[in-house]
Amino acid sequence: MTLRAWRDRLSPAAAGLPAGRARRAVGLRREELADLAGISVDYVVRLEQGRFSSPSAQVVAALARALQLSVAERDHLYRLAGLVPPAGGEISEHIPPGLRRALNRLGDAAVAVFAADWQVIWWNRGWAALLGDPSTVPVPLRNFARDTFPVGDDGPGMSQWPVVSHAHHEVEAAIVSDLRQATGRFPGNPRLTRLIRSLTDGNPRFAELWSAGAVGTHREDHKVVEHPAVGPIEVDCDVMSDADLKVVILTVVPGTEDESKFRLALVAGQPAGQPAGQPAGLSAATGASRR
Repeated sequence: MTLRAWRDRLSPAAAGLPAGRARRAVGLRREELADLAGISVDYVVRLEQGRFSSPSAQVVAALARALQLSVAERDHLYRLAGLVPPAGGEISEHIPPGLRRALNRLGDAAVAVFAADWQVIWWNRGWAALLGDPSTVPVPLRNFARDTFPVGDDGPGMSQWPVVSHAHHEVEAAIVSDLRQATGRFPGNPRLTRLIRSLTDGNPRFAELWSAGAVGTHREDHKVVEHPAVGPIEVDCDVMSDADLKVVILTVVPGTEDESKFRLALVAGQPAGQPAGQPAGLSAATGASRR
């Protein structure tokens, strides 16, 4: 019943969904919650009816994000599932409800949210239209640091077609600095440790900057997205970050050809040959190599 109550209180608009026509559901429909969380409708039904009492931590985290739960509510959901809530030293993938509401109001921008290790945890329709749908990419590769410092034949990452950054070297230094700060905040975190080891062993440029103790900060950047359906689109990139989350916002100048192309990309959806994915949740695009 708790899950149902949380679903009922969240409107489609607050979840970033179109309101549609007349609705009997007070809040989100089960299928809408299932889409947002990336699970099946039957799974949601069984959870609400108490017929599945041991969901995985990944499912609980996805439900907490989709339902826009507070930290206390998220922890309660973990306990209901028989799981230990995330500890303070773990990398958080929780997006506060207030931030989520603000993100849903950025309809004319491509927006994604990253965790402290630059793992994407949320993106909007504009992001998927501009850079490709991250849900079609294997989860370990949905990471902007991996996009910036590709390893071997990783294949397409957060940006699934070329993106040229006008501040490529500054971006590299900022990403390395971010990860260094994350290792201080989350010492021994397995996911972060694996990422650092993989990038150090597999990308000479990252290894060079890491050993040199590179320090950088995010500034305004200008990028050109080589979109396969509508052609090159020039965008401005802004990054807002704190210790736990990073919000990347890509915008076009109003009234320009780039704005027209961006709107065409939204209408076009996924380019031919790319499977459709579920909206869920980043990366600032890559440059001459990938950012």
